[in-house]
Amino acid sequence: MSEGNEPTGGAAMGTDEGRTVRVVLVDDHRMFRTGVQAEIGQTDRTGVEVVGEAADVDQAVTVITATRPEVVLLDVHLPGGGGVEVLRRCASLMAAPEQPVRFLALSVSDAAEDVIGVIRGGARGYVTKTITGTDLVNAVFRVKDGDAVFSPRLAGFVLDAFASTDAPPVDEDMDRLTQREREVLRLIARGYAYKEIAKQLFISVKTVESHVSAVLRKLQLSNRHELTRWATARRLV
Repeated sequence: MSEGNEPTGGAAMGTDEGRTVRVVLVDDHRMFRTGVQAEIGQTDRTGVEVVGEAADVDQAVTVITATRPEVVLLDVHLPGGGGVEVLRRCASLMAAPEQPVRFLALSVSDAAEDVIGVIRGGARGYVTKTITGTDLVNAVFRVKDGDAVFSPRLAGFVLDAFASTDAPPVDEDMDRLTQREREVLRLIARGYAYKEIAKQLFISVKTVESHVSAVLRKLQLSNRHELTRWATARRLV
């Protein structure tokens, strides 16, 4: 994490002496998890107790269910279905009348689609990985208390999406794709090779090829270059 904008409405450290919050870190990059742990996980200084970590959707659901943290720091793009799938599978934990599990998205992505997707899924906020350690601790405590927290620029996406009473426009092309096909689409558009995608999603290269063929057929595209242009035009990269 580096210096960045403070979340909307945030103060400095913002934690009351003696308060603690139990947190699970969900991110597929081990070095990033290690960095976050080192930055905010010194409980005697920050009040944050990291009680678990996960690198993909299945691990996340298992760890969150077992530890019942107060806040989950959730990356948006994860092997196995992404942050939205974690939210879907943890819906009952979020809705628990006592000690609900609350989610704060922490992602490198600042794409409107990603922000709106996880907020619709039930996350209480969304901050980018440029956030400082101090501001992240403050954001975690605010989410624990039930507040909504966003990096300043991202709050506008949410306001725009929810301000109108009209239903948001439906992307019929995207709706034709399964969740896994969307994951493969994004990785192809980002320049990943089939072998890299297979490793990232824990599937075989042959399965990746099948998903790419299905995406090209459903979107009526001819090759990965057209696919990349299509994804870039929709800000999916």
